[in-house]
Amino acid sequence: MLNRLSLRARLLIGVFALAAVGLAAADLATYTSLRSFLLDRVDSTLEAGHVQVEHTAFPRSQASGGGPDDHFPGALGPPAQGIDWYQVRALSGGVVKSGFLVGGGSPPEVPARISVPEATTGPNGERVAYFTVAAEDGSTSYRVRASVEPQFPNRVLLIATSLHDVFATLHRLLLIELLVTLGVLAAIAGLGLWVVRLGLRPLKEIEATAATIAAGDLSKRVERAEPNTEVGRLGLSLNAMLAQIESAFKARQASEEKLRQFVADASHELRTPLAAVRAYSELFGRGAARRPEDLARSMSGINRETERMSLLVEDLLLLARLDEGRPLEQKPVDLAEVVGEAVDAARVVDSRRPLDVSIEPATVIGDRDRLRQVVDNLFANVRSHTPPGTPVSVGLHRVDGRAELSVSDSGPGLTQAQAAQVFERFYRVDSSRTRASGGVGLGLSIVAAVAHAHGGAAEARPNPGGGATFVVAIPLAASA
Repeated sequence: MLNRLSLRARLLIGVFALAAVGLAAADLATYTSLRSFLLDRVDSTLEAGHVQVEHTAFPRSQASGGGPDDHFPGALGPPAQGIDWYQVRALSGGVVKSGFLVGGGSPPEVPARISVPEATTGPNGERVAYFTVAAEDGSTSYRVRASVEPQFPNRVLLIATSLHDVFATLHRLLLIELLVTLGVLAAIAGLGLWVVRLGLRPLKEIEATAATIAAGDLSKRVERAEPNTEVGRLGLSLNAMLAQIESAFKARQASEEKLRQFVADASHELRTPLAAVRAYSELFGRGAARRPEDLARSMSGINRETERMSLLVEDLLLLARLDEGRPLEQKPVDLAEVVGEAVDAARVVDSRRPLDVSIEPATVIGDRDRLRQVVDNLFANVRSHTPPGTPVSVGLHRVDGRAELSVSDSGPGLTQAQAAQVFERFYRVDSSRTRASGGVGLGLSIVAAVAHAHGGAAEARPNPGGGATFVVAIPLAASA
């Protein structure tokens, strides 16, 4: 049943029950202790008054004879102070002399036969027993002392005192304990409710935060999350978890957005050559078969567009393999030789462009063909985005355990925002450039992906005086 209650209710019930049990135990111990103390005082009073009553009930002149009952006086005198009633009985149970009752009222209802054990002895050698009985009318109770005197072994002396004051005191104590217990329990309940509400308030805030986050606001955080309390540490943990969830969600959204953009751009890039192929095939169907010059033109265009599609598909497949983390060939590669071959090829392709080359020996571990593709793509990017004849500087140097390849030009240059996006797939700085002259926007993406696959990185830096510098850093081989 407790499992169905709230945490606040269970805490309050637990505190209230614990306090009630503790107070009840304290009340019982206090009541029992005081009752025992008061009865001991009454017994002491009976013991102190017993001597005077004994002299009155058993005169010394008759003690030696031990004669018949008429040796005792016919009427007992007033008892000692603190004694309300006394009586002399035979061991068989018969009353020898009637008792004396102070102040009237109902006498105690003493059993006919009194048992006084042999083992109980008083200070004068008498056998003594104490017990409590009610009055004959039930109005009060009496504490009774029964004793068998050594000089009168067949007689029992009974003395008693009323317990009215004792029980009045105990009743008053019981009432006070009841009122104090109820007051303390009420105060504990009120204080406990306030403390529990105050302690669980952060949990309510966490609940409200969770509801807001469930509604879609991932930027919401738990406020007043302090490391000093358990709930505060829970809030800190939740805030850290929410930050990771928000970051992962944003990364997922960005990834999905990039994927959608990638699919859209790839579809667009493939649509252009496909449309050209369809146009050339329609040209052939409209009569190029009867005109040799149109036939040559159609076949040349189809070949050109299919080659373009093949290159695009190959680039896309390469990026897909790199994204999947497929391992590349891992062999020592003389990067200086690779750069030198790419420089020679670039001079053949664009002989009018000045190339300033500075190469240091550098050996890396990787795929030679992919590293050559990196250098070729950097040169292709320069040719596509700078005017003919623009000087280019090529450098290969060893820096802090890495081989840094840099290709710098003095063309139109890049802004900081463009430099941050230039390695994204299908991104083109000048969107007005045609696909034929500007490429499809995968060259630099392949550069960054291949560099990353080799444990390195690619970076684009705007030059202060104009132009841009592309830097590819790859870890050197251990032997280097």
